[in-house]
Amino acid sequence: QGSQNYGLDYEGSDIDTKLIIVPTFEQIAFNKQPCSTTHIRNNDEHIDFKDIRLYMQTFRKQNLNFLEILFTDFKYVNEEYTPYWDVLVENREKIARYNPYQAVKSMKGIALEKYHAMEHPYPSKLAILEQYGYDPKQLHHLLRVEDYIRRYIDGEAYEDCLRPTNPEYLMEVKRGKYDLAAAREVGRNAIARVEFMADNFTEKVENKGDPVVDRLLDDVQYDIMKDAIRKEIVDND
Repeated sequence: QGSQNYGLDYEGSDIDTKLIIVPTFEQIAFNKQPCSTTHIRNNDEHIDFKDIRLYMQTFRKQNLNFLEILFTDFKYVNEEYTPYWDVLVENREKIARYNPYQAVKSMKGIALEKYHAMEHPYPSKLAILEQYGYDPKQLHHLLRVEDYIRRYIDGEAYEDCLRPTNPEYLMEVKRGKYDLAAAREVGRNAIARVEFMADNFTEKVENKGDPVVDRLLDDVQYDIMKDAIRKEIVDND
């Protein structure tokens, strides 16, 4: 997950990952809470652990931070589940456009989050704020999402939307191109454009998922869990 998928990584960039896990029969039988947690490694890289039942729901919520794994070149798939992963990848464009209303609404939410985070004094960002007065990384994320949402609305392939049209500029922004005053102006203008695009789009489309994709996600989830539980029971006999 992250900058490697957008072509915005550089030497020293964190390598953050997502790990999709399958529940055990015991966890299902005793109705235990599905796993959803983040492990922070010693080098501050993040691994998001998420139960497959929850991850299928994130696909339906259309958050780009979760959808992007269908398009990444950097993955490891347990060979027992490769056929099911391949089905998801083959249908990734349909999954990524399962509910355009929800997708654009989610993108707007991410943009607002990045905008408000620019000057928020998170403990881990105090040194950055002292140096620049704001967090350039958050501004670069905001501008990336603006580019992304415009192209998504225009109907470009989702895989293309993930890679911005102006990577060199975004890398300059990420490295602190603007002083605080300029960053505030750039951020205000960007969020205004995002809100205009998103609100105009969501007023015209229905908040409705694709039933064909619903069935596909249900089938893949069912087959993965069925195979996992069958294997677990056989191995424990």
